[in-house]
Amino acid sequence: MFPLNYILFLQIVIFLFITPGTPRIVIISHSMNYGIQKCIWTALGDVTANIIQGTLVIFVLGSFFLDNPDFLNTLKWFGVLYLFYLSYDVYKTKPRNLGEKNIADKSILSFYRDGFIVAGTSPKAWAFFPLIFPQFIDFSSNYVIQFLILITTYVVLDFLSLIAYAVAANKLIVWLKANPKVINTISACVLIIIAIIIAFTQNY
Repeated sequence: MFPLNYILFLQIVIFLFITPGTPRIVIISHSMNYGIQKCIWTALGDVTANIIQGTLVIFVLGSFFLDNPDFLNTLKWFGVLYLFYLSYDVYKTKPRNLGEKNIADKSILSFYRDGFIVAGTSPKAWAFFPLIFPQFIDFSSNYVIQFLILITTYVVLDFLSLIAYAVAANKLIVWLKANPKVINTISACVLIIIAIIIAFTQNY
């Protein structure tokens, strides 16, 4: 893996994480309702799923997901159902006041679970690793070290971008304090829209 290839990989990953996706919508909602600290666990769940996905794809499954589109479609529907569940969970959550956190409503494990399942059931993530990672790995040399460099870069940037979204969302709540339930309704609607789009447009 040459330095120029690594720079190109960085550009792809940064663009991927800047673009708001389902994990970022979940992080935004969690940040506004529970505070930034709880979002760390959601982000950790997300990157844990990414590490498992990348490792399985490169070292175990290879092109299995690309060669078996029915499996990706099944995984897609699990993700869609969980997004509907999350939209309901977000909508029914009692908005917190500034300086107050809904600590009793959700356990740390549930925050971690949300991040893990949203990332782990994403067909795009399962397709990303076999499509993108091999393009930047020279399998004729020490590909394990190359993989470790790529996956570390990926999860660190993913984690930092999620926390950045959480911080930005937490600041935004200052402007929404007059009617905080609005953001829960908007977040729930966005999750439902994403679920519908995934259900009807992403076929593998």
